[in-house]
Amino acid sequence: MARILIVDDDAAFREALLETVTSLGHDAEEVSRGAQALSLMKQDHFDAVLLDQRMPGVDGLGVLKALRDQGGAAPPIIMLTAYAGADNTIEAMRLGAFDHLAKPISRDAVQEVLTRALRSPQPSTQSAQHLPVSAGLAGFVGDSPAMREVHKRIGLAAASTMPVLVLGETGTGKEMVARALHRHSDRAAQPFIAVNCSAIPSELLESELFGHVRGAFTGATGDRPGCFRAADGGVLLLDEIGDMALETQAKMLRVLQEGEVTPVGATQPVRVDVRVVAATHKDLPAAVRAGQFREDLLWRLDVLSIHMPPLRERTADILPLARYFLERAAGSGQPKALSHEAEQALLAHRWPGNVRELRNGMERCQALSPHPVIAAEDLQLNRSGPGPETDTAGPLPPWLGGTLPEAVSRLERVMIQRALDEARGNRAEAARLLGIHRQLLYRKLAAYGME
Repeated sequence: MARILIVDDDAAFREALLETVTSLGHDAEEVSRGAQALSLMKQDHFDAVLLDQRMPGVDGLGVLKALRDQGGAAPPIIMLTAYAGADNTIEAMRLGAFDHLAKPISRDAVQEVLTRALRSPQPSTQSAQHLPVSAGLAGFVGDSPAMREVHKRIGLAAASTMPVLVLGETGTGKEMVARALHRHSDRAAQPFIAVNCSAIPSELLESELFGHVRGAFTGATGDRPGCFRAADGGVLLLDEIGDMALETQAKMLRVLQEGEVTPVGATQPVRVDVRVVAATHKDLPAAVRAGQFREDLLWRLDVLSIHMPPLRERTADILPLARYFLERAAGSGQPKALSHEAEQALLAHRWPGNVRELRNGMERCQALSPHPVIAAEDLQLNRSGPGPETDTAGPLPPWLGGTLPEAVSRLERVMIQRALDEARGNRAEAARLLGIHRQLLYRKLAAYGME
């Protein structure tokens, strides 16, 4: 039999939880305020604490902070809240909570979490770090069970300095996870640098990451620090690391092991203090088996992993996300509403493009729908093309005629010109819109005579 402390200002919920805990064979004590809980834990021993997050006076996060500041061993703290959200979940886990559960909580859930907590060998607040309270997670919308697990993993990872590997399909929001890790860590005031490894030619990636010295190669007219040194003290996101060349992977492994980079053309390494977050949509173990990714680098990166679920596995988040994107697209104007039929269509769609596809669809509807209420047909959910079992026969558009290289060239010209128009001639911005490195854009402009 274990001793459990219940802390909640809701008398009815507290009594119900007390009855549940005692029915499970445990001895329970209850208080209604955070300050009472702190006082009681100084005087007595408890094996676990069920703690409400929102209370008058010292709230649940305040209790966690006070226990952390006191130092020493503390029992596993299980945070309970009726207002689950990304920020409070991440913050609670970062401060050392054992788990974070949303009310109402069933008897089975209480039994399961207490079983885990009581066999936990480590006190929950001993490893909590003195980290700054973070800013809000703008755009991190979703309280489905799958996303709550992501929030918890971010909170746990934010309290560490180890590398993190973020996995998930294209469009699920892997960069947002990396930014959340940065904002909720003790590096929040330091730089966050993101590099898309698939958008930079392999012959340029080493210089982009590690920097170069003047004269290292043709065109190196000055020293360049590189992204690792630019992120010194902060966080570096290596997006789509599965596309990194094997030669660069070997040098990346040395950086992670030694904490130093050697710029291209230099002879002396430079020390750096960077937390690396890597992201990919690829199956890295399969890439290892195929000889396309180094196994030793995989083990070095995969210390802490966070899996971003595809949108089809978090249907409870689809409508909140849709409304959020409509509000954001409206700016200071009035966001359009979704009809019941439109909502049902959104829920039934498979979302191969995940959150990115949903965002683009809502932005399009906000801009183009002629009515204040969006109808199902306004969504154009099948506009991306037929499914695998649909007949694709029909005339091809003129630009698809000829050979494949000719068609690709025509498409590239159109996309480059459109990006330049949107960027008002700013080539660096156009490269960002296209998702390619600016040196690659310069080469294509020259090749197509568009300079």
